[in-house]
Amino acid sequence: MEVVLWQVLAATRGGPNRARILRELDDRPRNANRLADDLDLAYNTVRHHLDVLEEHDIVTSGDESYGTVYLPSERTRNHWETVEDIFTKLQG
Repeated sequence: MEVVLWQVLAATRGGPNRARILRELDDRPRNANRLADDLDLAYNTVRHHLDVLEEHDIVTSGDESYGTVYLPSERTRNHWETVEDIFTKLQG
């Protein structure tokens, strides 16, 4: 999982935005629309990044309806120290 986190959050062009999304979801689970507003990103951009994060089991979601809420997956929580290391690297 650590390799997946580094690759998805730090080794790709979209990684910094995915890291920002994950940080926001750690603070409070929310839906794509709220994330787009809070991060000042286009809704479609947020949806794309959420799809990538969910595909790699970094985030999980509720039901597949309008307003689906996302939060960090249990696997991600179990490797949160790695996530924090990635946040630190991206900041600086």
